[in-house]
Amino acid sequence: MDETFKEYKKRVIDPISPSFCAAKWHNATIWLGHGQTTSCHQPPMHDIPLEEVKHNHTAIHNTKHKKAMRKLMLNGERPAECAVCWKMEDSGKDVVSVRVQKTQMSEEKDIAKIPTQAWDNDSALHTLEISFDRACNFKCSYCNPAFSTAWVKDINDNGPYKNIQSDTRGHFVGTAPWAEKVAKDDKDNPYIQAFWKWWEEPGGLVDTLYEIRVTGGEPIMHPGVWKLFDWFKNNPTKGRDMIFSINSNLVPEKEKTFDKLLEITQYVPNFKIYTSCEAVGKQADYIRDGMKYDTWLSNISRLLDNPKVREFHVMMTINSLCLDGITDFMDDMLALRKIYGERAPVMSLNRLDFPTFQSPDILPEYMLTHYHDKLETWYEKNKHLLIDVEHLHVGNLLHHLTRCKTRYHNPEELKKQYNDFKTFYTQYDKRRGFDFRSTFDPMMVEWFDSLEIQQSTVAEIGPDPATIEKYNEDNKHG
Repeated sequence: MDETFKEYKKRVIDPISPSFCAAKWHNATIWLGHGQTTSCHQPPMHDIPLEEVKHNHTAIHNTKHKKAMRKLMLNGERPAECAVCWKMEDSGKDVVSVRVQKTQMSEEKDIAKIPTQAWDNDSALHTLEISFDRACNFKCSYCNPAFSTAWVKDINDNGPYKNIQSDTRGHFVGTAPWAEKVAKDDKDNPYIQAFWKWWEEPGGLVDTLYEIRVTGGEPIMHPGVWKLFDWFKNNPTKGRDMIFSINSNLVPEKEKTFDKLLEITQYVPNFKIYTSCEAVGKQADYIRDGMKYDTWLSNISRLLDNPKVREFHVMMTINSLCLDGITDFMDDMLALRKIYGERAPVMSLNRLDFPTFQSPDILPEYMLTHYHDKLETWYEKNKHLLIDVEHLHVGNLLHHLTRCKTRYHNPEELKKQYNDFKTFYTQYDKRRGFDFRSTFDPMMVEWFDSLEIQQSTVAEIGPDPATIEKYNEDNKHG
């Protein structure tokens, strides 16, 4: 019988420490364009000091900050930056947090070595996600200028979003100049150059990585990604066991770009695709501005017809607007499974926590009950078609929808979130040419229409320069 996540945690993780996560050692996301990193998507990103990189090119991962977090974990302390996992674990004894899955990504022999070594040693990477740039042709509703140049254009063309009161990050206010590339050309970017040095040296990334995953923005808009593809093409005897993954929206502005992607994958021995969606049709196109759902679905089939694609993953971002259509979306994914079997997309359901006013948590109890019951009915009918990780994710979402029905909200904070939901999507419609009322289900529309916008001076004139400057400073670290 296969080992459960809970059994794995008890056997492998707990003997090291009650707060251990191998991702702090073996996993990283690195934004090479502007020089920031984190150990996974839960903690905020932090700066990579140039002085550290000058003396140690592996410091694009092995920063002094990460090493300090490793020390805490080995001592059994909970790093505050990993609060999402602690919150999940404290919500119920049967809830398994992301750190278990992240740790499972490393081999047990390598995990066992960690507590025998000094906490401030440099660590080899096993799984790496890199971004060369924030260039993206999508401007998804919950994204922001730090990860999308299309979002930057929205702010430049239309100005900051006004009267957003609950999002203390202020991600809809400025253009995130701190996320701009440190150099126009890759050869002048010290972080990108450190990556290529670590990649090519003996015993470097080519030798230690199980998987490299390229993200963005939209990665296929950056030449660094095509340089990686060309490396695999030009080095047919190297990196044969490494998985090369790409996070792509799969809807490039030019069809010939997708054709190029289809052609170049033949040279990659272990190719994996990660893409994102969580609703169907016009709801998907609304949530992810730039999406063309029918094109996206068609391009998935074109990729799956290519035998070089080893795995396909669809990362669903569970936000308040997708809950009605989520079962229709999963039906589409299961339809692909009937055609392509194990090669069809594997679904992960990742709850949106920020911005809080787009989270499912703010919906009233009767709506949460409705969406919970709809999902539960679908799950009971289709659970025999799901794999283990999908059972875990659907179960966690059902648990959360039940738990947040009885949540306690500060009335004033909830009032701000209701205001922001209404005022954001009102402005979003005007800027993007959408219509909320003709897109979503009647229950959502009725609730939307019942919300009141709380007028303020900010609503009239928008943020002042000092507010925008504060946004830029506060959000340098996520």
